Amino acid sequence: MSDAPKPPAIAPVGRGLAAGGVLDAESPGEPVTATPATVPADGAGRGATELAEIVVLDYGGQYSQLIARRVRDCGVFSELLPHNVPLEEIAARKPRGIILSGGPASVYAEGAPPLEPGLLELGVPVMGICYGMQLLVHELGGRVEQAEVGEFGRSDLHVSDGGRLLDGLPREQTCWMSHRDTVFEPPPGFTALASSSASPVAAIEHRGRGIYGIQFHPEVVHTPYGQEILTRFLNEICGCEPTWSAASIAEDQIRRIREQVGSGKVICGLSGGVDSSVAALLVHRAVGDQLTCVFVDHGLMRKDEGEQVVSTFRDTFKVPLVAVDAESRFLEKLKGVTDPEAKRKAIGAEFIRVFEEEAARLADAEDGGPGGDRPSGERPIKDRPARFLVQGTLYSDVIESGGGTGAATIKSHHNVGGLPEDLQFELVEPLRALFKDEVRAVGAELGLPERLVWRQPFPGPGLAIRIVGGEATKQRLDVLREADHILQDEIRKAGLYRELWQSFCVLPDVRTVGVQGDERTYGYVVVIRAVTSDDAMTADWARLPYDLLEAIASRMINEIREVNRVVLDITSKPPGTIEWE
Repeated sequence: MSDAPKPPAIAPVGRGLAAGGVLDAESPGEPVTATPATVPADGAGRGATELAEIVVLDYGGQYSQLIARRVRDCGVFSELLPHNVPLEEIAARKPRGIILSGGPASVYAEGAPPLEPGLLELGVPVMGICYGMQLLVHELGGRVEQAEVGEFGRSDLHVSDGGRLLDGLPREQTCWMSHRDTVFEPPPGFTALASSSASPVAAIEHRGRGIYGIQFHPEVVHTPYGQEILTRFLNEICGCEPTWSAASIAEDQIRRIREQVGSGKVICGLSGGVDSSVAALLVHRAVGDQLTCVFVDHGLMRKDEGEQVVSTFRDTFKVPLVAVDAESRFLEKLKGVTDPEAKRKAIGAEFIRVFEEEAARLADAEDGGPGGDRPSGERPIKDRPARFLVQGTLYSDVIESGGGTGAATIKSHHNVGGLPEDLQFELVEPLRALFKDEVRAVGAELGLPERLVWRQPFPGPGLAIRIVGGEATKQRLDVLREADHILQDEIRKAGLYRELWQSFCVLPDVRTVGVQGDERTYGYVVVIRAVTSDDAMTADWARLPYDLLEAIASRMINEIREVNRVVLDITSKPPGTIEWE
């Protein structure tokens, strides 16, 4: 059993894309090695020729995706798949190797995720991490038992036999453990490589069969040699080359967009955030003026952001852009709505309706104006000039929206769970397989301005979901917008903007008593939320300097008449989420 407590902070992220290949199983006792081969482009993010991947199978660990990220750090493409994905699908991908993730189950528990025996017959190296190692040991005849005490957190690791996986690493090192079940004996034919404070067998390998296992978590920074171990597995054992890069991502996605769209017209809902901006520019590079961006000013954006978006894309990048002032209709849809999920879905649905109307107008314009037998909005989708909709969905969006194995829906993401069932467009999602840092790298590769590339994440539903517990009225939005402007201004002046994953304000539907001058006030509370993170899957609250906090609070209270109290959110993720709603 593994992954009980929160893993520690994670390391900065790199990029990667593996060259394709298959494995030749050599004679028993000799290591399985990789030989290059050309493979088809079956997986997301894979190119047209000689591009394969490392498959990470998810056995329920909440942070299994971090393993996939660390593989990409090594310049090798990887994707997280359900543990019960059909063996035929895995084989069709022709991966260079397979990693079994951790998970919360015990190998002896009823309903515990099992090991598909055929995985070990694919002729590719397999490495189990935590529960993944226990599963291999249990299925192959070793001994796994529940220990008297669990092993959670930092632990001392003693390497007794480096073997192939740990060769050259220090004999004594630290690692991060998260398990209660323990391996006491390796399976027949396997070599025990290491032990830890509470694990008699903490690493194993069978070089001839190409099967490896480690009880600890190499994907977290509290395992100092974790990335080196992953690199050893990828490069020396799986034979992968570090060719996954921002340039290769852009090239591959441009090709895929052209294949999907053909000569069709594309419409993009441009928000000005880095995700939609990179997605839009990728599509524009792929199909040029077949793309029309629609910027919907829903009245829920940050101060002056609308003008910045229009200027950047229409004037600088010469992307066809239609700007729509829709503030009044969004506010009308939000009247009386206080539930966060209802807000998200109402905003998402209205966005789609606006897109459809703009697509119809664009079609009418191409036809020489309104007219004909029926409005273009009533045309079958296949006959409409704009039949594709670009979305900046990221890999983390999919996971948080329940797209990962066994993942509960934390929230309906604006790019995933908030779309109406009667969607009238075919989605184009060029970023769906990418993490945020990879999106930024692609944006820089495409020439986006630094200020836009490094813009902090902003939710699709905008400031409406940062008004917590109450209705998103025009007056409350204006208060929140001014508070957010002050926060961003002070953080930028302090030189901290790039160091933070997100910094924003929350306006609860709460008022408190205050005193300003000789008068009693009854004003809003503004919550400052600032976090550090690598990918939004885990986050820590930012330790902002006291003098900066004082300056921010003083400006908010002095410059915003309706505010009389400022507080700081010091909750990490988990247990909290970054956004309040």
